[in-house]
Amino acid sequence: MNLSFLISNPIINVSVVTWIVAQALKTVIDAIQHRQFDRRRLAGAGGMPSTHSAVTCAVLLTSYYLYGFSSAIFALSFVLALIVMYDATGVRWAAGLHAKAINHIVKYLGENDGEVDRQELQNLIPQLNESLGHRQIEVACGALLGFAIALIANFLR
Repeated sequence: MNLSFLISNPIINVSVVTWIVAQALKTVIDAIQHRQFDRRRLAGAGGMPSTHSAVTCAVLLTSYYLYGFSSAIFALSFVLALIVMYDATGVRWAAGLHAKAINHIVKYLGENDGEVDRQELQNLIPQLNESLGHRQIEVACGALLGFAIALIANFLR
């Protein structure tokens, strides 16, 4: 099986490069904020900048350069970018808040063990990921990063 199509496809290339850059940048920003390196940030969701927004916007601009404004590929990229960015600040953000509340409730019930068995409670409800969504600024910065990488990639082609 010949996989050369993967490295010859500019949309795949810009997506992979953008994902790597955004995740690395997110990890560096997190390390600066918390004064320690957390390797889980290299692949983790949430944080600054939004990798999902960066990748979809890089695909959007690359599809524009390759196929034009009137193409179906550009239209699909545009709709996908809007859905991803809306979801990141809406549904996924709310899911992170719900996870934080559930984690707090589980911790409270475990510490105040009237009728609740702490180990049974933790087995039933594991620690939930609280960093699922993004603030609007994180999505906007991710979008700008994606556009910048696509712009650079277009000039390097």
